[in-house]
Amino acid sequence: MLLLTLISLQSFNQLNQMSKKTIIADVARFFNELAPKSYQESYDNSGLITGNPSWEVKGTLVTLDCTEEVVAEAIATGCNLIVAHHPILFRPIKKLTGSNYVERTIISAIKNDIAIYAIHTNLDNVLHGVNKMIAEKLGLTNLKILQPKKETLSKLVTFSPQSHTKKILGALHQAGAGQIGEYKNCSFTIEGTGAFSPSEKSKPFSGKPGGDEKVKEDRIEVILPRHLEKRVLKALMGTHPYEEVAYYLTEITNENQEAGAGMVGELPNEMDAIEFIRKVKTEMKSGCVRYTSLCHSKIKRVAVCGGAGSFLVSTAKQAGAQAFISSDFKYHEFFDAENQIILADIGHYESEQYTKDLLVNVLKENFVTFASIFSKTITNPISYL
Repeated sequence: MLLLTLISLQSFNQLNQMSKKTIIADVARFFNELAPKSYQESYDNSGLITGNPSWEVKGTLVTLDCTEEVVAEAIATGCNLIVAHHPILFRPIKKLTGSNYVERTIISAIKNDIAIYAIHTNLDNVLHGVNKMIAEKLGLTNLKILQPKKETLSKLVTFSPQSHTKKILGALHQAGAGQIGEYKNCSFTIEGTGAFSPSEKSKPFSGKPGGDEKVKEDRIEVILPRHLEKRVLKALMGTHPYEEVAYYLTEITNENQEAGAGMVGELPNEMDAIEFIRKVKTEMKSGCVRYTSLCHSKIKRVAVCGGAGSFLVSTAKQAGAQAFISSDFKYHEFFDAENQIILADIGHYESEQYTKDLLVNVLKENFVTFASIFSKTITNPISYL
C-alpha cells in the first residue's frame, strides 16, 4: 500500500506539472490517496467543509486548527483554500448566527469564498502520517502501527487463462492489490480447470459457441485495501480476456499493518528515563510535560500517539513500550500506567504541530500551480507560565 501511495503521489506530481490550473477537487482526490477518508474514525468529519470542489486553487494555507484569525490570514495572503488538521465542524449545527467561534469562522469563510478542507483521523491512522512525524522527531526507528485497524481489507479471487495470468497480476498490483507492508506484488496462484458452455450469442475467448469447454486456468488471489476495490476491479476488467469475468470479493478481518492508531518504535540507543523526558520536551517544543513515575531507568522502546491517546495505554504496554508519548490524559488515566510504563503528556497542540510540515511538504511536492504556505497564526489555546 505504501508503494501505491508513492506511485499515486508521483502521478499527481506529473499531472500537475502539465496542468495550467488545479481545482479543489484535485487536491481532495490527492488527499484521499495520501490518507483515505475510509480510515477516519466514526466521530470525525474530514473532507471539504466549505467551498466548491470546482473552484480553482489560488493558494493553500496550512494550519492545525481553522479559526476566525486563520480565515482572515487566508484572505490577506490570497489563499482560497485552508487545509486544517482539525475539522471546524465536528457536530451538526442548526443555525449560523455568529453566536460562537465555529459559526463566525464558517460565516467568514463562506462570505469570502474561502474553502476549508480537514484531514484529521484519516491522517492519524496512516503509516506515513501524524504519528510518523512524532516518531521521526524523537529519532525512533523500526516503526510499526501500534493498534492496526481491522475490517479495512478485502480478498479478490479471480480465474485467468494461463496465457494472461502475468498481465492480469501486473494490472492488479499496479492498482494497489498485493502490497503488504514491506512486500510488494504479493499473490497466490494455483492451477485448475475451468469449465463452461458458451451460448450461441457469446464470443468466447477460447472454444466455440454452443459447446462444452474446459480450459486450463489459474486461480488468482490477492489482498487489497477495501477503499481500492473499484480501482482494482477496473484493472481486472481492463486486462482480462474473457467476455464474462468470474471473480468474487470477500471482506476479511485481518489487521491492516499500514493503517491504525498510534505508532511504536525504538531509540537507536537506550537513554536514561529523565534524559528521554527532557529530549521529548525539547523536540516537541512542549511548555510542560506531565509524566508518571519513572518506573524504567532506561528507555529503548517507545509508543506515540498524536492527540488524545489514553485509549492506547494498554496496547502500548502489550507492545513492550517503556514510555508512551501522547496528550490529554485525565488525572485518573495516569493511574493506568500501573508502574509498568511511563506516560508522558506533552499537550495536544504540541503532539500534532508537525502535521503542518507534513501537509505543506506533500502539497509543494505534488502541486506546482499554487503556493502552499504555513499559517503564522498560533492556534494553540493553551499557554504555560
